[in-house]
Amino acid sequence: MEKELIEGVVTGSYKSFSLLYDMWGAHLFRFVFSLVKSEAIAEDIVQETFVKVWTNRAGLRSDLSFKSYLFTISYHMVLKEFRRTLNHSSMEDYLEYCNTLSLSEASVEQGMDFDTFLIELNRAKTKLTPRQCQIFEMNKEYNYSVSEIAERLSLTEQSVRNQLSTALKIVRSELGDYAFLLLLFYHF
Repeated sequence: MEKELIEGVVTGSYKSFSLLYDMWGAHLFRFVFSLVKSEAIAEDIVQETFVKVWTNRAGLRSDLSFKSYLFTISYHMVLKEFRRTLNHSSMEDYLEYCNTLSLSEASVEQGMDFDTFLIELNRAKTKLTPRQCQIFEMNKEYNYSVSEIAERLSLTEQSVRNQLSTALKIVRSELGDYAFLLLLFYHF
C-alpha cells in the first residue's frame, strides 16, 4: 500500500500524500519530540518535513524506504533547529550519536537521553569545589583556554591545569555510565 501511495504522490495525488501523512505523521512526531522536547517545535518540524516531501515529490522512489527518507529529512531539520536556537555545540554531537544508534524512533527513545546526561553532569559538578566548578565550566562549557582562565582568575596556568585535572577526575567518577558522553560533548 505504501508503495502505491508514494507513486500517487509522485504523480501529484494530494489524497495519497494525506494518507502517507496519516500513516507516518504521529511516528515522526514522537521521534522529533524525543529529541527537541517541545511539542510546538516538533509539530513545525513534522510539517516542514512533509512540505519538503511534497515539494520534492518528483524525486521520490517507491523502491526505497520512505521511512528512512522521512526520518533523515526530519533529523537534518532538528539539527538545523538546534543550530538556530541553541548555543550548545554539544547537541549536534548528541544527535549524531543518536543517529549512529539508528534512525528509528524506538532506538532513539531507548538511547541515552541528553537531558538525563545534563542532570547527571550538574549533579557531578556539585561534588567539585567552587573554584574547580568555575574552571571546569569556563574550559569545557564556555571554551576558554587554560591561559585565558588563568588571566581572568589571576591564577597561574599550572594551577588552572591542576584544578581542571582534578575536576575532570571527579566528574568522570561521578558520571559513571554517562562518563563516555563527556568525550562526545567536551573536546579533550
